[in-house]
Amino acid sequence: MRVLHTSDWHVGRTFHGRDLLGDQEAVLTGLADLVVEERVDVVVVAGDLYDRAVPSGEAVQTCVRVLSAIRRAGARLVITSGNHDSAARVGAFGEFAAAGGLHLRTSPAELHEPVLLDDEHGPVAFYGIPYLEPDPARQALRARTDVPGACAEVPRGHTGVLTEAMNRVRADLATRPGARSVVLAHAFVTGGTGSDSERTIAVGGVEQVPGAVFDGVDYAALGHLHGAQRLAEHLRYSGSPLAYSFSEAAHRKSVWLVDLDADGLADVRRRELPVPRPLAAIEGELAALLDAPEHDAVTDHYLSVTLTDEVRPLDPMRRLQERFPHAVHLEWKPAGGRATAELRYAEITRGRDDHELAAGFVADCRGSEPGDGERALLAAALRTASSAEVAR
Repeated sequence: MRVLHTSDWHVGRTFHGRDLLGDQEAVLTGLADLVVEERVDVVVVAGDLYDRAVPSGEAVQTCVRVLSAIRRAGARLVITSGNHDSAARVGAFGEFAAAGGLHLRTSPAELHEPVLLDDEHGPVAFYGIPYLEPDPARQALRARTDVPGACAEVPRGHTGVLTEAMNRVRADLATRPGARSVVLAHAFVTGGTGSDSERTIAVGGVEQVPGAVFDGVDYAALGHLHGAQRLAEHLRYSGSPLAYSFSEAAHRKSVWLVDLDADGLADVRRRELPVPRPLAAIEGELAALLDAPEHDAVTDHYLSVTLTDEVRPLDPMRRLQERFPHAVHLEWKPAGGRATAELRYAEITRGRDDHELAAGFVADCRGSEPGDGERALLAAALRTASSAEVAR
């Protein structure tokens, strides 16, 4: 059996205000072509199908089209919910969807019940572990102590609930001699490397769980971290199919192709995904960035720009976007840095009137003192505010 491991689609997410639905649909629909090319039997999505618990209608329709294309290509699907998803919404109509080859696993209380899919060597058991928020998950698991491997008192924390979940998975698997196993889980496993685009799942300051929790299965398809990575031969993150932060500029977005033979895990290969629009970062003074020919190569990239002008330029983003239409992020860091010594409020305001404080604020934000015209505008604003106070 050949399994395609993907996760963290985040359908509906934007990138610094830019709509990504078109890019997401193009890349994800391309998975259907990969299914045909590689003769994939099952596609697994390890959480964060959507970016929000209540996705927009457009995001839902995009997901429907993508999943339909993959199913028409011949693959069955197994999907779990992540920390961005609403488990109840993703899992709605799951029993009906299963009849069409779409298996939704979003209930902690039922995570020990696998999706059983057969190949020429017999059954493969797919166990979907949705994102387990520790306290609600403990309650759901404690309500099902009648299942094999269940502990009467479920431990606290991420490690506790995932350990309990995997104990139940291994206990069920033990009743299925000869069955091979794939676990889908959405978690931060120790040894993984995060990026700026993941929402923290820390509870009480702890979010990571040891990889040993997932021992005893043939393959663990992990979701949550957005960079593809191998923690062990059987323990991998596929990463997100698109970059969702500039910290992912160097990522090679991809999926894992996992082969299972009669004895279990036989091979894992990486297939890279297309990049709709690359990411890049440039730095320098505004005038130089607007004129330097060496930046021609990134005019069509999503750009993060750091300006090093001593004085903050006026209307910099508009001017940048005239040359770089996909500049989406801007920072101002004057060359050589500026004094950042901490001052107490009493020290800052001592002996200074409102006009001096306002002018000082402008100088601090921009790097230069306000001109005569700007001082006149500040004075007028202060007079208006004073009159409004008196009128009250």
